[in-house]
Amino acid sequence: MADLISFLVLLALGYGFGQYFERRHYRSIRRREKELQDILILQSKILPATLQNHHEQFLVNGNVVISVDYFKRFVAGLRNLVGGRVTSYETLIDRARREAILRMKEEALASGAKIILNVKYEMCSIYKGRGRQIGSVEALAYGTAFNPTPATPATAPGGAEHGA
Repeated sequence: MADLISFLVLLALGYGFGQYFERRHYRSIRRREKELQDILILQSKILPATLQNHHEQFLVNGNVVISVDYFKRFVAGLRNLVGGRVTSYETLIDRARREAILRMKEEALASGAKIILNVKYEMCSIYKGRGRQIGSVEALAYGTAFNPTPATPATAPGGAEHGA
């Protein structure tokens, strides 16, 4: 009987704390997405013509590891018995992907970039314990950031300086 009570208490705690921290993380994600919405992400490998001559380019990335809470692991185990979508893991992956993109944008912003091209995503699960249960999910987003630099008079369209 004590084992059942312990299990139910752990399940309730996992659900309560997991929901609290997930909601708090989503609020942080939405706030930061609004703050960083001016940094464009383009899937293209080709730089727009307006930036082809005057820019710095550098690699930016964002990486995050998010842990699976006890309740999500329990619900996913039940879902594996009957099949279907595992929505508890879908929110975990969504949070990890969005957080990695935000961290990549923050790194680009710190360097003065306004555009990130050729963005790629990598996801992996980190296994924990017996039965190869998922313990955490890692997300990596990376791309090429472009920092527009002002054109110098000698390289500006039209060529030469005025007043010579």
